[in-house]
Amino acid sequence: MPAERLQKIIAAAGVASRRKAEELIVSGRVQVNGQVVTELGTKADPEQDHIRVDGKLLQGPERYTYVVLNKPKGYVTTVSDEKKRPTVMDLIQGAKGQKVKGRVYPVGRLDWASEGLLLMTNDGELANALMKASSNVPKTYVVKVAGQPDEAKLDKLRRGVSIAEKGGRRVRTAPAKIRLIREGDNPWLEVTIIEGRNRQVRKMFEEVGHHVEKIRRVQYGPLALDVPPGDWRNLTLLEVAKLKTAAAGSRITKRGSAMNHGVRGS
Repeated sequence: MPAERLQKIIAAAGVASRRKAEELIVSGRVQVNGQVVTELGTKADPEQDHIRVDGKLLQGPERYTYVVLNKPKGYVTTVSDEKKRPTVMDLIQGAKGQKVKGRVYPVGRLDWASEGLLLMTNDGELANALMKASSNVPKTYVVKVAGQPDEAKLDKLRRGVSIAEKGGRRVRTAPAKIRLIREGDNPWLEVTIIEGRNRQVRKMFEEVGHHVEKIRRVQYGPLALDVPPGDWRNLTLLEVAKLKTAAAGSRITKRGSAMNHGVRGS
């Protein structure tokens, strides 16, 4: 980030107004990298320099980071792992000479054996909206299953099936879109769901007697998988705006549905 005048950095962090920040500098109450600064023309980089006001380290204005990663098989979707297995954080921290700026976290999970599109961000509000099981934001997977499910089984999945959640509680899945994309003894299917339950697609196929051999997420709302396995990229401003619209739109849709059925919101 380009260097900026100290008074502007202090004001942007919400410590004081621009004029008050100038007074703080002139009176010797500001340090940059351990050195007292009294010149108003002094510049600093809020991302690189340690700036203290009255001895307190300055926290700059929060900057959100949004990253899309193509997760390969063999990585767990956690920040750290007690079993010392590779995590998705290993892929964004200096992989191939690149490093994500800022501390980001996975939005939802892809299990160890799953592949594909994983969104990572430090925007907690957006992450929470997207991770709700009832978010209504569509997620599309390509899935290879053992054995050929007949049309009756696929129709059952399309309508929704009962699956077990953690603790043994059973829930019914929302209707899903399913189409055959490659025939065979172990066919490939495209599956689109609007929920985000743990291992949902795997559990759905197990309920109709078919084991999922491979699964790759290829789309998350408006985002399509477009980077090689193990690689990542920053989202564009337009993509971030579309994600936020998708999350907000799902809330509006649910509120509208509740009103149509005579349900009052809390």
